[in-house]
Amino acid sequence: MTRSTRWGGHWESFPVSAPIRVEGGLTAKSQRGAIASTWWSKTFTTVLESYGLGSRLQRGRGYARAGQVLSLEVSAGLITAQVQGSRKVPYVVSLDTVVPNEHQWRIIDAALANRVGLAAHLMAGDVPADLEEVFAQAKAPLFPSKWVDLRARCTCPDSANPCKHIAAALYLFAEQLEVDPWLLLKWRGRTREEVLAALGLAERGNGDDLAMAPWWPLRPGEPLAAQRVRQVDNVTGAADPPHAVLARLGELTVEAWKAPAFVTLQSCYAAVAADLAARKDVPIQTSNTSSIVQP
Repeated sequence: MTRSTRWGGHWESFPVSAPIRVEGGLTAKSQRGAIASTWWSKTFTTVLESYGLGSRLQRGRGYARAGQVLSLEVSAGLITAQVQGSRKVPYVVSLDTVVPNEHQWRIIDAALANRVGLAAHLMAGDVPADLEEVFAQAKAPLFPSKWVDLRARCTCPDSANPCKHIAAALYLFAEQLEVDPWLLLKWRGRTREEVLAALGLAERGNGDDLAMAPWWPLRPGEPLAAQRVRQVDNVTGAADPPHAVLARLGELTVEAWKAPAFVTLQSCYAAVAADLAARKDVPIQTSNTSSIVQP
């Protein structure tokens, strides 16, 4: 295939440049149709495609699926990639965005601490839809709303922005979010470890999964007889209502005894709390459970 241009008073034809094929590149797993399947990746690609960038995005998808992206790195507010084009030296792509400031992160941290179900979803490899609302309340959108929110650069000679190399990097990032949703928060300024630390959680040094919360008295893998339950000192006033921990977990999309798990557990918690108060005369707040279905 050739294309023509006007030069020196006559038409000259030259071949259209094609990318140099590479082996071992980062290849998008989706080879046809939409790149994304989860709601958060779809939201990211929908925002990207809403910019009206046309054929450049299509060529970018082709690059991502052909393995032309050699590397992709994510850090706070920055995505960098190397993309192999038609020249021997790969092009360098960078995408900058403004991350939430410390005040905004305090708002986000407080919301996550009060709704621990959000962190539980993230730990399970899922991004809850409420997370977008949490960031919006802090006036720090989770996803870029318009192209000017991103400062995209590429070392290729194409004057268009975004070029196909930038688009390839963005599509590959969107697909990687499917496997590791923590990359989204890392791009917004916090690593997995930093988010968990703000919630009072910590990683065990041996590379295992998330450790239990620091106030939890029991440790996995240890016999109960060998564990000492720590005392909580200087506690005054009535205990929290029995259902308070359930409220912090958020909606539980499971059932128990043919009723929503929240309803069943709330009923059980109330019964245990009432029994404890009767035995030890402990003042415990209770909630109205008249409408609760008994298991």
